[in-house]
Amino acid sequence: MTEQSQFALLGKKRFLPFFITQLLGAFNDNIFKQSLILAILFKISSGTDKALLINLCALLFILPFFLFSALGGQFGEKFAKDALIRKIKFAEIVIMLLGAAGVLLGSLPLMLAVLFAMGTQSALFGPVKYSILPQHLEEQELVGGNALVEMGTFLAILAGTVGAGIIMASSGYASIVAACVVLVAVLGYLASRGIPAASPAMPELKLDWNILRQSWLIMKLGLGQRPAVSRSLVGNSWFWFLGAVYLTQIPAYAKEWLNGDESVVTLILTMFSLGIGLGSMLCERMSGHKVEIGLVPFGSIGLTVFGILLWWFSGGFPEAAVAHDWLTVLSYSQAWWILGSILGIGLFGGFYIVPLYALIQSRTVEHERARVIAANNILNALFMVASAIASILFLSVAELSIPQLFLTISLMNIAVNSYIFKIVPEFSMRFMIWLLSHSMYRVEHKGLEAIPDEGAAVLVCNHVSFVDALLVGGAVRRPVRFVMYYKIYNLPVLNFIFRTAGTVPIAGRNEDLLIYDAAFKKIAEYLRNGEVVCIFPEGKLTTDGELNEFKNGIERIIETNPVPVIPMALQGLWGSFFSRDPHKGLFKRLWSRITLVAGTPVAAESVKRELLQAQVAALRGDRL
Repeated sequence: MTEQSQFALLGKKRFLPFFITQLLGAFNDNIFKQSLILAILFKISSGTDKALLINLCALLFILPFFLFSALGGQFGEKFAKDALIRKIKFAEIVIMLLGAAGVLLGSLPLMLAVLFAMGTQSALFGPVKYSILPQHLEEQELVGGNALVEMGTFLAILAGTVGAGIIMASSGYASIVAACVVLVAVLGYLASRGIPAASPAMPELKLDWNILRQSWLIMKLGLGQRPAVSRSLVGNSWFWFLGAVYLTQIPAYAKEWLNGDESVVTLILTMFSLGIGLGSMLCERMSGHKVEIGLVPFGSIGLTVFGILLWWFSGGFPEAAVAHDWLTVLSYSQAWWILGSILGIGLFGGFYIVPLYALIQSRTVEHERARVIAANNILNALFMVASAIASILFLSVAELSIPQLFLTISLMNIAVNSYIFKIVPEFSMRFMIWLLSHSMYRVEHKGLEAIPDEGAAVLVCNHVSFVDALLVGGAVRRPVRFVMYYKIYNLPVLNFIFRTAGTVPIAGRNEDLLIYDAAFKKIAEYLRNGEVVCIFPEGKLTTDGELNEFKNGIERIIETNPVPVIPMALQGLWGSFFSRDPHKGLFKRLWSRITLVAGTPVAAESVKRELLQAQVAALRGDRL
């Protein structure tokens, strides 16, 4: 299959209407919410404490995520998602008509009620929004689809925030806001009518209207998933904890530490949002069009590094009698370091969040997906509330400065993700594989579509170096169970990766009969479970770059477990540091192009070791 950029999805009916729908929804939420906040600050005279009202706005918008996400998860399982989205978007029109009336009348209670209704609509939409993607996208499109959604969401947030500021500066702001929110809601509904059918995953589900009980059950369902999914929920929510801290503190940071005006706040928000968008877009290319969770540790490292750099470069910014505008701020070299750090936080945030969303979607069974995402939304809301409490404690009680708060959460990021990666070492393993295939080697893939998307299969490949398994495992979209010589399996450092990946150690029959028999039993178990197993039939590394004779183990495996066999070959590894070339050097063939090529699957009844050896030799060709 030809790999395309994620932007190709924007030309497909199965994605574009949904993308426009969610984009307009995020934009409308932020236009109304930010306009309300600015109206409280500058337009509406009230004897009530303005700071209290602004905090009330935040509470009213986030409270529905606690109350109604569980209901949204049930709706997403029971009803057709396309029809459900249209009903939710029609409700948005009604809500925004009330919001427009509140703005035109200057009625603060009505606008606050509408804000709560908006939060409710978003809470119901969230589980459907992410659970519909796996129904309309192929697995190799999930990363790109999620990247576009994340980019669109953050750019819509930015556009809504900036747009509200521009509108509220006008004397006729009320009529403009009223017309804008209703128009965008109507456009969002019209876009939703183009979303293709998405059948319900569990139409027989009986709705439970007890909010507290169902929220608790859905949280148990989400956190009770396999560790890779449940800890991805935690990681996802932790990202929103970090994001909430940064986004909440940016206005005060711009004013107090950069001596800037409102335009500087917009500049920083723009850099942060562009960073998220850029990181999301780069995810697909860096992951090779597959769900590559190895990018999560990479993103986590970047979040910490750039958070520390932001703290390091803050302080001592030139003062002025009048607040700096954004152009004045850009005239100082220190500002470029600060803005670069903020861009880096957003960039690596994209690397962090997109693979997590894709993993949650791809590894959750269809009839639980919407409820698991509902659990994620509840957890996100909890973490965002926790971020507000933590900020108050650090800034008011511990009396830290805002840059010191940024430093603190950057160090907390190390602790939180160390816990996640310890519980699910697959993250660390995939990161090491990704790092190897993007640092020492440039790996090109050919013909890998021959490997089935589902069902058991055996891969056979030539054995050139100690890192063959890492290169194959990093290239294949599905998890691969490797069979390898037990002495290589036991190598320091690499053993951690092999154990995490479920590798099967094997020895010669005359060398260790127990290991030999246990290996074939484990291989049979993997194949019965419909997994992909990879073996190196030579049984040892090549010492001269040429193929060794294939052993008869492959025939024994297929005789017991008749599954397709896909021949593969690695080209260009001989002479590298990890090969047994006597003339190798540390920098020999560094950053060289390695090719992994797969051939036509061989039916079980045709499997012979001589045939497979000839096919692997033909695939490898003359390039050792």
